[in-house]
Amino acid sequence: MEQSRTINTHKNLHAAELMKIALERKEGKLASTNALQVFTGSYTGRSPKDKYIVNEPSVMEHIDWGTVNQPITEYQFDQIYNKAQDYMMDKELFIFDGYAGADLNYRLPIRIVNEYAWHNLFVHQLFIRPTKEELATHHAEFTVIALPGLKADPATDGTRSETFICVSFEKRLVIIGGTEYAGEMKKSIFSVLNYLLPFKNVVPMHCSANVGVKDDVALFFGLSGTGKTTLSADPNRRLIGDDEHGWSDQGVFNFEGGCYAKCVNLSEEKEPQIWNAIKAGSVLENVMLDLETGIADYDDISVTENTRAAYPIESIPNALIPGKAGHPSVIVFLTADAFGVLPPISKLTKEQAMYHFLSGYTSKLAGTERGVTEPEATFSACFGAPFLPLHPTVYAEMLGKKIEEHQVKVYLVNTGWTGGPYGVGKRMSLAYTRAMVSAALDGSIEQSGFTTDPIFGLQCPVSVNAVPSHLLQPRNTWQDKESYDNAARELSDLFDRNYRKFAL
Repeated sequence: MEQSRTINTHKNLHAAELMKIALERKEGKLASTNALQVFTGSYTGRSPKDKYIVNEPSVMEHIDWGTVNQPITEYQFDQIYNKAQDYMMDKELFIFDGYAGADLNYRLPIRIVNEYAWHNLFVHQLFIRPTKEELATHHAEFTVIALPGLKADPATDGTRSETFICVSFEKRLVIIGGTEYAGEMKKSIFSVLNYLLPFKNVVPMHCSANVGVKDDVALFFGLSGTGKTTLSADPNRRLIGDDEHGWSDQGVFNFEGGCYAKCVNLSEEKEPQIWNAIKAGSVLENVMLDLETGIADYDDISVTENTRAAYPIESIPNALIPGKAGHPSVIVFLTADAFGVLPPISKLTKEQAMYHFLSGYTSKLAGTERGVTEPEATFSACFGAPFLPLHPTVYAEMLGKKIEEHQVKVYLVNTGWTGGPYGVGKRMSLAYTRAMVSAALDGSIEQSGFTTDPIFGLQCPVSVNAVPSHLLQPRNTWQDKESYDNAARELSDLFDRNYRKFAL
């Protein structure tokens, strides 16, 4: 007689318990700060080409199908789900019940099932942790099952590779397999919210947010590595959240309960809040440690440039909890321009704001996706195309209405290269970028005169306190002015070609 098979589950363990189990199972090691060091194997970034949405009757007319949102049939999803159920038998699994969304009117109750204890620690720190009372009545409306050891068979499962991230909106289920990269869980819930919230008249946004002493809210849009987390972690302002937010009729709110900061070249001097947040309960992804002392070497990128730290937002001393605030007064679009031709800061009209929001230009930085080893120019609509199930113009039109309704000032900030392109120039000083952003937030930048960039049509300030004036006009930083003009025209042409796909 065949012995019955069972699933051994651990539900809603505390961070300390998960740390203990992860260490016992040799899933990671302790750093000198008592953070948990882990490695994600061959997948050190997201796998956007392995993400699928089930082509179901209720969503098929709404999804923007294509290379971002690849369809998979209901039959194929069910087949993968059956494999997952069979795989989980006789496994030790970890379950987290929590929420996505700090606003009670819009929060999504979620459940995440993990094969690894450290993955469960990750989601425990990244999502919103329920109170004891909330946990007693918690009922998940979306579930994520993350099984790194379960690999797809492309021949029978209809996937591109052994890796898969499959979303079913009708079954309210995400299944992830074949990758240990924890960011897939975080971004799968973000993608779910990007589908659900527009139908509730909430703008979902890939941005960080903070608020000043005068309750002035600022949003920072940008892709990975452009400075969202770093620039929003400001000791003079309260952090609302570092990556994902919604904008409702009442104001903005954080989707998450934690932060997922890039660690490359992290230093206590430049980013003290992030540095000090990495302590017991934090997860260090692909960060090398000194073998004797356990001290993290944030300059060591031998595994990947996409080294990460995950920690609860409470680890930031001035975090706003719960993460809710009023309507923004300033929006900053961040880009890391590898051409080195965009101004370090410029003021945008509403029309220019919509143009740059839909363009979502930056340089894709090494490590954030598999196969990317050096920066390359890319356009990611709404600064988050991989996570947008609906057409980008849906989000852009919603944001445009909010900007107009609340008379929000919008700036484009280049945290990328100056004095030449990548390999010739150098990265813009973080201290200068902070000074420019501060001038935008306190309004002092408006006291400066502005000149119009002849190629991009952007309004560039003549002066900003604590920033050398020659840096504000990128052409002045290049030794070869003709090379600058050629590079600027080349990037301008790339913008125009990319934008044509949004023309009606």
